[in-house]
Formats: sequence, structure tokens, C-alpha cells
Amino acid sequence: MKLKSLTIAALVLFTGAAHAQSSVTLYGLIDVNMAYTNSAKTTPGNGASEFSLQNAGLSTSRWGLRGNEDLGGGLSAVFDLENGFMINNGAAKNGGAMFGRQAWVGLSSKQYGTLTLGRQYEFIVDYVAPLSGTGSGFGGNFGAHPYDNDNLDNDMRLNNSIKFSSISYNGFKAGAIYAFSNQAGGAGNNNAYGLGASYANGPVTVAAAYLQLSRNSNNQNLTGASSFADGNFVSWGGDQQIWTVGAQYKFDNKAQVGVVYSHSVTYNIGAPGNATSLFGASAGLTGSSMKFDNFEINGRYFVKPDFSLGASYTYTMGAFGGGLSGAPATPHWNQVMVQADYNLSPRTDVYLAGVYQRVGGGNGIQAFNAGVYNMTPSSGNQQVVAAIGMRHRF
Repeated sequence: MKLKSLTIAALVLFTGAAHAQSSVTLYGLIDVNMAYTNSAKTTPGNGASEFSLQNAGLSTSRWGLRGNEDLGGGLSAVFDLENGFMINNGAAKNGGAMFGRQAWVGLSSKQYGTLTLGRQYEFIVDYVAPLSGTGSGFGGNFGAHPYDNDNLDNDMRLNNSIKFSSISYNGFKAGAIYAFSNQAGGAGNNNAYGLGASYANGPVTVAAAYLQLSRNSNNQNLTGASSFADGNFVSWGGDQQIWTVGAQYKFDNKAQVGVVYSHSVTYNIGAPGNATSLFGASAGLTGSSMKFDNFEINGRYFVKPDFSLGASYTYTMGAFGGGLSGAPATPHWNQVMVQADYNLSPRTDVYLAGVYQRVGGGNGIQAFNAGVYNMTPSSGNQQVVAAIGMRHRF
């Protein structure tokens, strides 16, 4: 009887130890807001005020499964499966893909870093976006640059990718990612690679990242690194490059200020003959090239630990090479975002947000009408959005 009791006790201890070495976590976030949008386009040249219930003001609603298994010697197996959805109507995002936001598995070393494979974010999202007023920055989707042309608002993931992210060495970390085209005889048709680095020292953080997509606009590969069907793109057409750099300074956890510069270019916008080709969500755009330079300054101040005020200003210079959409144009955007955020608890907050955008130099091209995030684009060159929302994490 004594031996039986010892055996049961040993099994219980063994089971507890094994369970402690591995874990699977269910997590998620729900964000919904009531929004007012002025001059929302109804028909070409006509607009009206729009009142709506919207998904994803500061963050995109999601749920996921995250896991970790201790393999010993500082090595762990890790994975993340993440689904995006619309809280206002329950629909799936990312083209209906079950885990359209992220789906990856890999190995993590406490000594070197993490190697992962699957559908995942690149280093503009990982390193530079947290320093901005959009994406994973405090302003979320309301602070997105026009069309999210630089991916700071996290619209693009890379399919078929292998990624390495280093641990932090005295505040410095770096990484690289490569995404396969998965096309026989077309290794360079819709593949991608990216690099990134970040350094933090006391109140200062600086980061830079680069992304290159190689695509054949006349022979589109829809199974490659950037795919159209699931909305996993910033622009569609030929080759695309994005450069980003940012810096942030924090004042004793009471305030922060950041600056970000990004440059993006896409060639052969809207592959010829493809009626569904888009640049962003607001309007079709087909031409030889489209370039953007974004200059952003942002700041956040904590009135109290649970109440903050934030703002960002972004000036964007564009250059459209001309094509089926119209003659060459040099549009420029001025955008101001303001925000107040109050934490009801560590997991739940409520917010007020407002955005004003004005566009000039669009040369009459509809794609260059004002348009804030995924709200209905304006019928003209100005748009105002005001929203009150709630966000809950679990």
C-alpha cells in the first residue's frame, strides 16, 4: 500500500513537472467603435455624412492560440495561430482564412533568438511600428498613413516565410526574413525579403527596417509571399520596396515623443488587364509607378497612469507615374490624429479619437480623394472622422 501511494505521488509530480514545461494560451482582443465620417462618397462626386458601427478603431479584433514547450538547454518549441474577425457582424477577416493574421511554428533559444516558419509579420511591424502613432503604436488604425503604404499599420503578412529574430544584446536586436514564391520555375515571382534592427538605451529607442517584394505584374503568382485574395497586400502590381526608420524618447513613463520617416515605391501599379487590381482599399489605381514619402511626429502624455492623451501629424508626399488611371500627379496628404484613452481596468479601455485629412495635387484622380483607414472614402479632398470606442483584451 505504501509503495502504491509513493508511485501515485511520483506520477502526480511527474505530470505536474511535464505540464509546467509546456503551455498553450488562448488570447484575444475585441475593439468596436461608433464613428462619424463626413463627406462619405455615395456616387462619384457626391458625398454624405455617415454614422456607423465599426470594427477595429485602435486595434483589429482577433483571437489566437499561443504555445511554448521547453525542450531543455534554453531551447523551446513555439507557435502562434491568430484569427482576425469583424466584431460588428461576426465575419472573418483576411479573406476568410482561419488563421489569416498569423500562423507560424519554430524554435526559440534564450542564447541566440527565435527561428519561425509560416505566415508572419516582418520587421517594419516588429521594430518601427511601435515607435509610430499607428499600428502597434498608441494611435492604432486611426493613425494609418495613406493606404498604409509603408505597412506600419500591419496590413501585410508574408506567406511561406522563414524568419530569424535575435535576442537583445545590451539593447540591440536584429532580424531577417525571407518569403518563398512557392512557384515552380518562378522563384523570383512574388518572393520577398526583409531586414530590421532596433536599439534601446534608457529612454531612447531607435529602429530601422527594409522590405523588398519581387513580383511579375504580367504573370501574377497568387500563392506567393504577398497574396491578393486574403487582402494580404499593401499594393498590387510589380516590384515594391519599403524603407522605414523611427526614434522615440520617453520621459519618466509620463510622456513620450516619436518621429518616423518611411519611403515606399511600387512599380506597374495594378497589373494591366486585371480589373480587380487595387492600391489600398479606397479606389482603383493603375499606372507605371507610385511613390510615397511619409514624415510623422507623434506624442503621448499620461495625465494619470490610467488616462492618456495622444496625437500625431503625418505629411505624405506622393508621386504617381501616370497610366490608365490618369496623367502623372504629385498628391500630398496632411493628416492629424488626436486621441484620449482611459483604462477601466488592466484589460479594458474606452477611447475617443478624431482624424482630419486633407489632400492636394491629386490631378482629379479618384484614388487621391481623402480617405481615413477603412472608412468610406471622401467624395472630395477632405475628410473628418470622429469615433468613440471600447477595447477589451483576454
